[in-house]
Amino acid sequence: MNPPPIRPSNPRYPALEPELDAPASTLNLRKFVLCLRERWWIPVVTTGVCVLVAIGYYRFTPPLFVSVAQIWETEKMKIPEGDAFVEDQNYLGTQSELLRSARMRQMALERIRSLGTNSIPVDQDGAPIQVLLQVAPVAKTSIIKVKASSENQAFTQLFLDSLMNEYFAYKKSIRKEISGDTLASISDRVLGLRGTLDSDQDALNKFQQTNNLLMLEQEGAVKSAYLAKLKTELADYQLEYSLVDATAMEIDSRKTGDANPGGALLDSVRNPVANAGTAGDQGAAYREVELLKLQRDRLSKNLRPMHPKIVKLNEEIQRGESLINIYRQQNHEQIAAARQALQIKIAGIKSSIDEWEPKLTETNRRLAEGERLKATVARNQTLYDQLVGLLQNVDLRRNIDQDTVAVLEAASPAVRSGAQQRGVILMGVLGGLAVGLAFVFFVAMRDDRFTNLMEMAVRVDDNIVGQVPEITKVRGARSLALLEHHDDRHAYAESYRNLRSALLYLAVDGARPKVLFVTSAVPNEGKSTIAANLARALALGGSRVLLVDGDMRKGRLHDLLDMKREPGLTEALRQQDHIDRFIQTNSLPNFSFLARGSDMVNPSDLFLSSSFATLFGRLREWFDYVLIDSSPVFAADDATTLAPMVDGTLFVVRSDFSRAGIVREALNLLTQRQVKVLGLILNRTDATAGSYHYYTYDEYSGAGKTTQV
Repeated sequence: MNPPPIRPSNPRYPALEPELDAPASTLNLRKFVLCLRERWWIPVVTTGVCVLVAIGYYRFTPPLFVSVAQIWETEKMKIPEGDAFVEDQNYLGTQSELLRSARMRQMALERIRSLGTNSIPVDQDGAPIQVLLQVAPVAKTSIIKVKASSENQAFTQLFLDSLMNEYFAYKKSIRKEISGDTLASISDRVLGLRGTLDSDQDALNKFQQTNNLLMLEQEGAVKSAYLAKLKTELADYQLEYSLVDATAMEIDSRKTGDANPGGALLDSVRNPVANAGTAGDQGAAYREVELLKLQRDRLSKNLRPMHPKIVKLNEEIQRGESLINIYRQQNHEQIAAARQALQIKIAGIKSSIDEWEPKLTETNRRLAEGERLKATVARNQTLYDQLVGLLQNVDLRRNIDQDTVAVLEAASPAVRSGAQQRGVILMGVLGGLAVGLAFVFFVAMRDDRFTNLMEMAVRVDDNIVGQVPEITKVRGARSLALLEHHDDRHAYAESYRNLRSALLYLAVDGARPKVLFVTSAVPNEGKSTIAANLARALALGGSRVLLVDGDMRKGRLHDLLDMKREPGLTEALRQQDHIDRFIQTNSLPNFSFLARGSDMVNPSDLFLSSSFATLFGRLREWFDYVLIDSSPVFAADDATTLAPMVDGTLFVVRSDFSRAGIVREALNLLTQRQVKVLGLILNRTDATAGSYHYYTYDEYSGAGKTTQV
């Protein structure tokens, strides 16, 4: 069942409740480190045991002998004609794999057998014993270190020597084989290319007998220039034709009063239409008709339509319009003549272009064919010359040993390996450490101690009223300093103010609780410090507070407050008169303290007496709050006897200490006794956790400031 969400009891104070950490997981790093700190001896023991096992294994394991040799890439003489063999970019890696190959191993064994000795040791199956090879380039050098390891001292060195000899012999044979195959391949290629070159040269000679390339180039240039000129003229005539069409459209769409119909366009194309004399006359006729129409319109306002002046103007306007139609007809005839002339010119130029384009194409084709034949001959000739030179170069180097790898150090005498011992012990150390850490990890998974507020909220179905951070005790002090009025431990002080606000505004039914009981499940969870600081915080807030040490067996509140132990609660319960003489005060305003008094064997009997109810009835009237610190629930029956008699109980849980099972069992026991648990307080939490991020602002902490508001 999910616990109810923790939220402020009063919406006007949203920051009174602590912010929850990240969701709790089955195992977090903090819990693992905590478990490792407590059980550090487990990895130590497992590591020691595994190291002893490794030493025993090493002592009873057959020894391993190691022989070492080195090869290196020597200096190389530079031959002007170039290298005959080219190594790849991973040369050292390739040589390392070659030395480790099964073929090299087999060739080394055959070489040992060919020596005529019976020096090859065998295993239980009759096969040669296994030799472990390690081949690795030395960093930033061209040296390769070869290390052979086996159980036989003499055979190890002999095998490594044979391996090195077979390695160099194999490389030499491979070079000869490759050079022979290359020489044959190049020779065949030279012969084939020689025939191709002769054939291409014959084709070029035959082409040149019927074609002069120089004349073809000149002829192509002339034809290209003439064809370009024809296309330019064609474009000019086509432009003139388009302008004539535009002129015709302009004349047809021109209104009667326009001044220069078609003259500008015709002049720009320089055709006969532009030289006609009708353009200016037609413009004058247009203007004259428009003037006559204006005069008629003006006279029509005062004269009748049949008036002689109006009739005369109508006749003149009709005569002018007839003249305009004549001019327009002449323009159309001139434009038609210009169109016909341009069409004839365009058709003639197109015919010439169609005639010369095939001629130029043929000339260009013959030039391209000649250039292609010349390029083919030149390319094949170059390739032929290169192959002939390469053939001579390969033939020269066939019998020259160009191997650049040589023995730097021959196989050393085999000695017993110390790396085997170090490796076995290292494996023992790592294995033991891994086993120990795994065991601690398993224990941490089973650990149910609370590490953060969210984990407690998930595991305990009770209200959480606050949390108090872990504060380092001053060196030399017997206990943690209590809360002061101007306390510079900002997060610590704010956590108690937060807890005070939670109590002041806690949502409860009926009267607000005044007598509060502070307890925990087991000792050392910090309940006494919580009770003392909470009482001081309430007193600093202006409330009259009495702190009562109800742990009449082991109570130490008087030491924390630097007050007297006696007389105290024991004496007050036995002597009801003058209770005020048992109550102590100090310099803190509104704060009073009732110590535990003299020791008692069974305080729970006294808690059940009528004197206890009488005493706390008076204290309830005298003080705003009465806080009672008691023994832990599972330490004695005092807590479960006293808790049902108060208004409410605060249950303290210590981070990284209190176990979920014990806390739930204690809460169930209090519930069975009808105890009203107001909430849980998580003590000594990580002060660097995100829950306290709003207590870290310098402008609110008052660090280095003395101004009070």
